[in-house]
Amino acid sequence: MKKSLLALAALGAFAGVAHAQSSVTLYGIIDEGFNYTSNSGGHPLYNLSSGVLQGSRFGLRGAEDLGNGLKAIFVLENGFDTNTGKLGQGGLMFGRQAYVGLSSSQFGSVTLGRQYDSVVDYVGPLEVGDQWGGYIAAHPGDLDNFNNAYRTDNTIKYTSANYAGLTFGGTYSFGGVAGQTSENQIISFGAGYNNGPLVLGAGYLNARTPSNAGGLFGNSTSTSTAASVSTPVYAGYTSANTYQVIGAGGAYTFGAATVGATYSNIKFMNLGANGTTIYQHGDTATFNNAEINFKYQLTPALLIGTAFDYTKGSSITETSGATNPGAKYYQFALGADYFLSKRTDVYVTGIYQKASGTDSKNENAVAAINNLTASTSDRQATVRIGIRHKF
Repeated sequence: MKKSLLALAALGAFAGVAHAQSSVTLYGIIDEGFNYTSNSGGHPLYNLSSGVLQGSRFGLRGAEDLGNGLKAIFVLENGFDTNTGKLGQGGLMFGRQAYVGLSSSQFGSVTLGRQYDSVVDYVGPLEVGDQWGGYIAAHPGDLDNFNNAYRTDNTIKYTSANYAGLTFGGTYSFGGVAGQTSENQIISFGAGYNNGPLVLGAGYLNARTPSNAGGLFGNSTSTSTAASVSTPVYAGYTSANTYQVIGAGGAYTFGAATVGATYSNIKFMNLGANGTTIYQHGDTATFNNAEINFKYQLTPALLIGTAFDYTKGSSITETSGATNPGAKYYQFALGADYFLSKRTDVYVTGIYQKASGTDSKNENAVAAINNLTASTSDRQATVRIGIRHKF
């Protein structure tokens, strides 16, 4: 009898230890608000939209302690539209993130699944769109993916441990096409430094055949067809064999104020190698983007910010021999965010954009604030009043 009681006690203790060493957390964000857009396809628009400041989501995050500083980890994260209840990211169940892997306190982590690239991880947080501005304040068309318009599927990712503020990592995404190692392949790497008032980040992203089904531009949907890029900023360049981004940014905080800046060089290389094009086959379309931003913590509850972004496209030769001089986009942002509590805040953001030159479709450039229907003129403005709750 005593042996049985001792065995039961030991088993109960073991079960308690095993339970204590594992954890699963349910978390989420609900972001909803009212918008006014001055010119949406030729008409003013008043509407509600979900997930502007941060994408509305819920997720499960788990970890199991394996001993000696090693953990098994996973994340399953869903995106959704608050107004309709429909799934985000083209109807994918866990379209924001879905991965599993191992994490070491000494050596970092290795994870496998649908994940963020290194440009998103190390440079994205330094642009205003990832801060108080939301996706409408991202760079035109989110052409450098700083605002995470595109995730990477079939990805192996390494993230280092934190070494006195320095972190680094990289990703490799398998194309998954038999006999074609490079088709749909995505590579990225980057590094960041965050110590005291100074934050720095740099990243590189290279995606082959990005407009293919399963390519970078096509992996945000659940369909098997090729991607359909709607923004006129670069829709005319999706026949490129390679999409490449080199980005860097930094921020410095002094007192209640923070000044930041980002730079990106974006290339659509070898046009016509992966679809039809009106440009000379083999040419490269190039953009350069620069942003400067500023935010000030007026009170512990109230943040205000402003930013200016400039995007310039290079000239490029058409098949007819004529030259497309490229487009320029000038964008201004203002915002304020007031925290009612640690989990709930209300905010207002205003964006104004002006375009000039000739866009990627060889038409007069029109203003195209990110993730909105493009204007029919060279100007577009939008204002959003929203509420965000985190749980």
